Amino acid sequence: MARHVKKGDMVEIITGDHKGSVGKVLRVLTAKDRVIVEGQNQVYKHVRPSQQNPQGGRIRVEQPIHISNVLPVDPKTSKGSRIRYEFDGKGGKKRVSVAGNDIGIIKKSKKK
Repeated sequence: MARHVKKGDMVEIITGDHKGSVGKVLRVLTAKDRVIVEGQNQVYKHVRPSQQNPQGGRIRVEQPIHISNVLPVDPKTSKGSRIRYEFDGKGGKKRVSVAGNDIGIIKKSKKK
């Protein structure tokens, strides 16, 4: 599946319990076509006492969301938008929302 999001992107969740919420992508799990979004899809994880967590107890952790259920946020409209790719004349590749707004550069042009 195409990777239309990358680490650090702001994305909108378009389906599920967290539909409509926006968050930053912490990790992209390419083998499973999933992303981990900051503050979204959290569950409790029960941990034993350890040196890092001497009390033990319950901690909140983010669970992965399928990559097809998120859309990159268009910076001008602050809403999720489908994207397409454009190439400039110098060999660079950038992501552009369907509305025509720049989302980010994928591949910088090579300088000669």
